[in-house]
Amino acid sequence: MSNLKEELKTKIIEQLNLEDITVGDIADDDSLFGDGLGLDSIDALELIVMLDKDYGIKLSDPKEGRKIFESIETMANYIASHRTK
Repeated sequence: MSNLKEELKTKIIEQLNLEDITVGDIADDDSLFGDGLGLDSIDALELIVMLDKDYGIKLSDPKEGRKIFESIETMANYIASHRTK
C-alpha cells in the first residue's frame, strides 16, 4: 500500500504541475483540497481522468469523488479495492 501512496503523490505532482511540491511534502492524511494541498475543482477533474486512465476506475457521482479525494490515504484505499488495471 505504501508503494501505491508514493505512486499517487508522484502522479498528482506531475499531473497537476505542482512545481514547488515534492513527494515528501505530502503526508498521507493531508487534505488534498482547501487548507491542505489547496487543490480546486479543475484539479478534481484531472484526478478523475487519472483514476480512469491509470487504474481503470470510472467515477460518475461527484459526492463519491469528494470522499475519495479527501487525502492520499483515502485515494489509495479506494484504488486498492476498485482498480481494474
